[in-house]
Amino acid sequence: MIPDKMREVLKKDGVVAIATLGQDGPHLVNTWNSYVRITDDERLLIPAGYMNRTEANITTNNNVLITVGSSKVAGKNGPGTGFLIKGQQPL
Repeated sequence: MIPDKMREVLKKDGVVAIATLGQDGPHLVNTWNSYVRITDDERLLIPAGYMNRTEANITTNNNVLITVGSSKVAGKNGPGTGFLIKGQQPL
């Protein structure tokens, strides 16, 4: 289940970081919150245009770490909040 606070973050200005692991080590790319879509079955869809190494890494190791955050959503201890998501890209 995707928490309401995360849905709120994804609707605001902010950044998404996607980390994968390949033959040459970790790789990190960024995109914007506004590009992320949530499906009816609560999966995150993130366009991967020009993320060639990310796409290649996922073919051999489908584990990903994703962070989403926004300074526009109140956190527990002040302005800004974010999430770390551990998941797998379906093969």
